[in-house]
Amino acid sequence: MNTIFPFLQKTPKEIEKQIAKRIRSIRKRRKISQQKLAEISGVSLGSVKRFEQSGEISLISLIKIAMALDLSSELEQLFGDIPPLSIEEIVNEQD
Repeated sequence: MNTIFPFLQKTPKEIEKQIAKRIRSIRKRRKISQQKLAEISGVSLGSVKRFEQSGEISLISLIKIAMALDLSSELEQLFGDIPPLSIEEIVNEQD
């Protein structure tokens, strides 16, 4: 169980690896090599390999990879239309 965030089902590291696994799967489905992805995204080959292996990547590099794989709309929707958790949040949003 996650000791830092006990209310979460997965750890940040698990989520990181899950995202990397999904991106790798999409890349392979589209028959794009890691080298080609590095070229079209502008992210170094080493970063692409490290990301797919460990899940570690900078946000800007993740965005570049998503754009290269035509997945940028999925990133744009990541935190879109999140409903407020309380009345207080609605009030705070007005400030």
